[in-house]
Amino acid sequence: MLCAVSGGADSVYLLDRLNCWRLARPFTLYAAHFNHRLRGEESDRDERFVRDFVKTRCGAQRVTYSDGAERVLPPVELIVGRGDVAAEAKRRGIGLEEAAREMRYAFLCEAAEKLGGALIATAHTADDNAETLLLHLLRGSGLRGLTGIQPVRGNLIRPMLEVTRAEVEEHLRIYSLPHVEDSSNASDDYLRNRLRHRAIPVLEELAPGFVARSRDTLRFLREDEEYLSARAETLAGQAIPRGEELVLPAALLAEAPPPLAARAVRALLARLRGGDTDLSAAHLESAAALCWGNDPSAEVHLPGGLTVRREYDLLVLGPDREKPLPPPLPLGFGDNRWGNWTIFCEKASCPAKAYADPNEFWLRPGDYLIRSRKTGDALTLGPRPRRTLKRLFIDKKVPAVRRDFVPVIDEGGLAAAAGDMGPDRSFLAVPGGDALHIILKREGE
Repeated sequence: MLCAVSGGADSVYLLDRLNCWRLARPFTLYAAHFNHRLRGEESDRDERFVRDFVKTRCGAQRVTYSDGAERVLPPVELIVGRGDVAAEAKRRGIGLEEAAREMRYAFLCEAAEKLGGALIATAHTADDNAETLLLHLLRGSGLRGLTGIQPVRGNLIRPMLEVTRAEVEEHLRIYSLPHVEDSSNASDDYLRNRLRHRAIPVLEELAPGFVARSRDTLRFLREDEEYLSARAETLAGQAIPRGEELVLPAALLAEAPPPLAARAVRALLARLRGGDTDLSAAHLESAAALCWGNDPSAEVHLPGGLTVRREYDLLVLGPDREKPLPPPLPLGFGDNRWGNWTIFCEKASCPAKAYADPNEFWLRPGDYLIRSRKTGDALTLGPRPRRTLKRLFIDKKVPAVRRDFVPVIDEGGLAAAAGDMGPDRSFLAVPGGDALHIILKREGE
């Protein structure tokens, strides 16, 4: 178990409870802290606090079993990550909250993978879930959004969704457990904070126990959503693959209740995109409505380069046929526009490390071409064994409909690098020698 610890009250509570729980049911427990470097000395203070807390409160523990046998549980090991969230947010043109969340979860997932696939526990509480419910109500949401924070998603678990913030504070008081306060939590710049500071107290005043009761409401909504989604998955399971498309009789969805039909469309689109979708209810309903109409050639274009269309009695879901592949382009100096990517190239001296990240590296000089993938493309990334580009796309969960639009940098018919994947090590420049400095940037989907 990898416990995410910020140093705040909720995460201190979670780590303490897990540390105690392993006495009754031994398991290996790790702690993880990510320093976002957003609050200067305060961020470093949080890191120091977590280091000290784990060292002093989560040491080795001796367990005596009912048969008299003894076992010493090892101390909790702390894994620390750091990142410049502000710089990443500026580079990608996204908000600080979004960048911080993505970098934090990327760090947690990488740490869990290195530990052999550990479960990741985060300290979301019943109060967080009530706030999420209100956020979704304000923004408009279907039943799925109203289920709030999911208790389990892959290897990510939220054991505290039944625990209120008041219960957390009482536990810390009883056991004299210290914690640190994030000064940004006091700011009303964020909508969630305004709900926490203004709306929730009013609701608790009008109806004492609102947060506690919302736990049951969310659980009931989640059970309803899980039932409907399971029925929809059964319906979607009747689709037949046809190349990169999925095909099923339109009558199957036309005869299904609208809530099931829309969820079945979501499930099918998720299969095409290699995971979940962020499509709105309006998108899903418009796609499902094709099954009820009389136009045998009607179609709906959706975000992400997907199209849902009627082919007489069939419903076909797949890549947008009207989006042509960018033609091959010789790699020149400066900015090279290829599809929705910009590939920057300049002459440079190779630094000590020829690889900065998957989209910035230094290649040996040569005549390169920018093209889409082709059968047989493969890359040897760093110390890892050579793998086909297709397998790398699958591992990175790149949706099938987008793979042809990822630029491949080619020399002599061989793939030297690919966008978001990185360079083949055999094409990297020698440190100190002549090189081509390459930076790839995707402008949009």
